[in-house]
Amino acid sequence: MIKTCRRKARIRTQRDKRLEGTTKASSTIKLTLVAALVASVVAPGTAAAEDPAFVPWSELAPGLTTEYDPSSSNLCNRGDTRCVDAVITEMRRRFNPLAKSCNHNAVFALTYLRTTEEYRRTINDPTFFKDTPFVNHEDAVFASYYFQAYDNWYKKAQRGRVAPAWKIAFTAADNHGVSGTGSLLLGMSAHINRDLPFVLAAIGLVDPQGDSRKGDHDKVNKFLNRVTESVIEETSRRFDPRISDASIKATTADETGLFQLVAGWRERAWRNAERLVAARTSQERQLVADSIEQAALLDAQYLEAETAYHPPLTSSSARDAYCAVHWND
Repeated sequence: MIKTCRRKARIRTQRDKRLEGTTKASSTIKLTLVAALVASVVAPGTAAAEDPAFVPWSELAPGLTTEYDPSSSNLCNRGDTRCVDAVITEMRRRFNPLAKSCNHNAVFALTYLRTTEEYRRTINDPTFFKDTPFVNHEDAVFASYYFQAYDNWYKKAQRGRVAPAWKIAFTAADNHGVSGTGSLLLGMSAHINRDLPFVLAAIGLVDPQGDSRKGDHDKVNKFLNRVTESVIEETSRRFDPRISDASIKATTADETGLFQLVAGWRERAWRNAERLVAARTSQERQLVADSIEQAALLDAQYLEAETAYHPPLTSSSARDAYCAVHWND
């Protein structure tokens, strides 16, 4: 009887050890599964450390330079696509209150926003541009010129730093002095005819191998052509219905006329950038820079004169009343 009990006790002990081993194994499996689950959750975070999530423009702008550097920690300097996303988000942040208040600056702000959104869609095709990261960097530097001009003007203490062409555009907006077409063209002219030559010269007209970047510059015209019609339609629908049927001395503001105008301005900007780069001395460069400023100013003065209201015969009252109802259409 005693032997039988001892034998049963040994059997129970062996069984308990097997159960303990099974339990440990089960626990190990569970821990492994939990670890795998945690890893699957943490992995995106780890990837995000290497491939960060959205970074706002306010964090990127202070470190933005005109030098394209693929190894830079700054998303914009290295031409990361997320920099384009940051630019678009910043444009929306600035545009929304302008639209809601029917600020006359809203017309160009919307135009620039929609154009940049179309650029973002375009670069989903990695073969569209020869050097997409470089063009992404250009997009950021170009936008920064507009943001800086706008901020300097509306901070007032910095107005002396605003280019003459931009002064005319912002003054016209503040005074409700020109039609919706004028608001559109004054902003576009200042940004392309004045800002773009300096941007192109600063970022460089050739790649490290010495090849011209003109091909990618010209390709921009393709997506500009795609977006022009919808921009005219939307700015007309929301801010001033006369934008779509306006004309300036036989140049209609329809998609064909506007695109041809912009394409011509962009070609001139490239040629002016070449002049800046070719200047042999600081004095020569200053003469070229002054000529660019003067030409952009004359363009702005012409556009302002052609699109100005003439109280009491004409004013912005109809445009403003229309916008008050349709700004969010």
